Amino acid sequence: MTETNEAELHNGEFHDGSPKDPLARTQEISEISDLSKQGYQMLKENRITEAMERFNRILEVDDNNNYALVGMGDAARKRGGFREAVNYYQRCLTHHPGNNYALFGLADCYKALNQFHKAIEIWEQYLLHDNTNITVLTRVADAYRKIRDFKHSKAVYLKVLEMEERNPYAIIGLGHLHYDFKEYREALFYWEKMFEFNHEGVDIRVLTSIGNCHRKLKTFEEGITYFETALRREPYNFYALFGMADCYRGMNQQERSLDYWNRILEQDPRNKVILTRAGDAYRHMENYEMAVEYYQRALNIEFDTYAVLGLAVVAKAQGRYAEAQESLGRLIQQDPKNYRLYLEQADCCLKRGEKHRARETLESFQRMGIRSQAITEMLEKIKD
Repeated sequence: MTETNEAELHNGEFHDGSPKDPLARTQEISEISDLSKQGYQMLKENRITEAMERFNRILEVDDNNNYALVGMGDAARKRGGFREAVNYYQRCLTHHPGNNYALFGLADCYKALNQFHKAIEIWEQYLLHDNTNITVLTRVADAYRKIRDFKHSKAVYLKVLEMEERNPYAIIGLGHLHYDFKEYREALFYWEKMFEFNHEGVDIRVLTSIGNCHRKLKTFEEGITYFETALRREPYNFYALFGMADCYRGMNQQERSLDYWNRILEQDPRNKVILTRAGDAYRHMENYEMAVEYYQRALNIEFDTYAVLGLAVVAKAQGRYAEAQESLGRLIQQDPKNYRLYLEQADCCLKRGEKHRARETLESFQRMGIRSQAITEMLEKIKD
C-alpha cells in the first residue's frame, strides 16, 4: 500500500464541513499515514487484533479511508471472516471505485465462499486495469475450472503460459482441468511437464496426481513408480498409500494391496471406505472370516452400501443364497440405480436355478433407461 494522499482526507474539512487549519490537516495526514503503515506491518506479522485497532483509529477520523477499509477487509479475511471482509471491500469500492486492492480481496473472499461466478466478475473488473497480472489470471482460470467451464478455463491458463512458459500454477491447473473432465492422458501431459522441470524438488501432489492418471488409465505399474517415489518422501501420505493399494487391487495382487489399506488404517482406523476396501481384498483372497470382520467394522461406524454388499457376496460365496438375496433386495430399494446390485442378485437367482427371476431382475434395471454393458452381457448369456 502507498501512503494516503491529502485529497482523500475530506479535502481539508472537519466532518461537520468546517474548514480545517493547515497545521491540523498536516498533522492528521501524518497520523493516518503512520497508523496505516503500522496496521499493514502488523498484518504481515499476523497480529490481526492490533492491526484492526490501528485501522479503526483511522476510520474514526476518516470513515471512508480506502487504506483503512482495505486493511480491515484484509484482517477479517486473514482470520476467516469472509462475509465481514466483503462488507469492508464493498464499502471501499463504493467510495473508491476501481481500487485494485479492494477488488482483489473481494474476489478472493467470493472464491473462499464458493461464489465463483461473483469472483470471476470481480477479477475481470481488476483485469480491466491490469490485464497482464498473472496471479489474477490464474485465479480466474481456477474459478472457471470450479464452475466446470472447460473452454474459458483452458483459454486463460494457456494465456498465462504464453506470458510465462513455465508458470507452475497454470501447468498444474491444466492438469486438474483435464483430470476433472476425465481426459487423463492430457492431464498426464501437463503434470509430467512439472516433473520434467524439477525431478527432485517437485511437489508431492504432482507425483500423486501423475500416479492417479496412470491408475485411471489402468497403467498400474507406471502409477506404482510415482506413488513409491511419493512414499519415500512421506511414508504415511494418504493419497500415495491409497494409490499403491488401488494399483495392486487393479493388478489383482490383493495381498499386496492389503499392506497399504492396513497402513492407512493404522493412521485412520475409522475410515469406513478403507475398511470396506480391505474387506474386499480379504474376500477376493477367500479369507471370508477376515472380510466379514472388516465389513462389520465399517458398519459399526455407519451404514455403508458397499460393506453390506460385501457381506452379501460373502454369503453368496458360502452358499447362503437366500440371505444374500434378502440383503441385495434391501440395497436395491435404497440404491435402485446401482447396476452391480442387480448383477449380484441375478447371480444368486441363477445359483438357485431361478433363471426366469434372474432375467426379470436384470430387465427391471433396463426399464429405468440406464445403460450398462455388464447388465446387457449377462442378459444375453441367460437368453442363450
